[in-house]
Amino acid sequence: MDLVWLEDFLAIAEEGGFSRAAQRRHVTQPALSRRIRSLEEWLGTPLFERSTHTITLTPAGESFRPVAEDVLRRVLVGREEALEVARLKAETITFAATHSLSQTFFPEWIRNSDSARADSAVQLVASNFAGCEKLLVDAQAHFMLAHYHPTLISRLDMDRFQRVDLATDVLIPISAPAAKPGRGGRSSKKAQPRYALPGASGAPLPYLAYHPGSGVGRLVTSFLAAKDSTAWLAPGFAAPVMLLVDMAREGRGVTWAPMSLVRADLDSGRLLRAGGADWDIPISVSLFRTRARMTRAAETFWNSVRKGRPGGKTIAAAPRTR
Repeated sequence: MDLVWLEDFLAIAEEGGFSRAAQRRHVTQPALSRRIRSLEEWLGTPLFERSTHTITLTPAGESFRPVAEDVLRRVLVGREEALEVARLKAETITFAATHSLSQTFFPEWIRNSDSARADSAVQLVASNFAGCEKLLVDAQAHFMLAHYHPTLISRLDMDRFQRVDLATDVLIPISAPAAKPGRGGRSSKKAQPRYALPGASGAPLPYLAYHPGSGVGRLVTSFLAAKDSTAWLAPGFAAPVMLLVDMAREGRGVTWAPMSLVRADLDSGRLLRAGGADWDIPISVSLFRTRARMTRAAETFWNSVRKGRPGGKTIAAAPRTR
């Protein structure tokens, strides 16, 4: 059995077809098909349904997918450990962090963790939640830093991954004020949001939604779906959190954003809450890792974090009620 077959199998499963997977793997489609046939013959069962135009995994393929991911991850980790033992590679701890946390949380947190990582170098990769998730699953990062809520749906099931909460935050609905802030940049006591929840069925609020790969977007979607009262929203723009906050400042609509990211705007009156505390979504800033053994440097760092060096903190002084 060739490890290349496993990489081919996962590429097809992620891309949803042989053609796109062949482009990604830089091989011809017939060559890719032959390698998958070899893998299926080795396993003794088909991995893909080929009876329709859409390529889907068979039940056996669904069962084999986490096994293939785990095998590749273990091989890559083993290679890193071998390089460390041979002193051919400096000990580097790689973090995948969502865009907002890479700017607002990670810099101070990693500075406070100097003693935990000793002489290890640090590498940071910023992406959306889906991108960070893939880096962790593919063993391209030791740790993933992201917002978390129990309703979040992800590939990081707790049978194969672990999580430690580092801080608390809260997602709040925000809007530009209906009137410009007064002197000194602060809004008057009568300032009202330009867009206030819940809106109305005949006049839905312009909604600044999240990119489909965003973890925060998944949290907001699940929160709104489970909420008893309806929010009348008309999605008109989708983007990462930093751009959504900029659009909200310009009065383009309402969105949800971490309190830690918009606190200064709220203090100055540049942004206002678009709803009461019942529209808030309590979340945590969490660090994820695989349950498989990592490199010595990464394991040392993880043990220090779990012992409280560096410790967690509350980064959003806001109600946690929903």
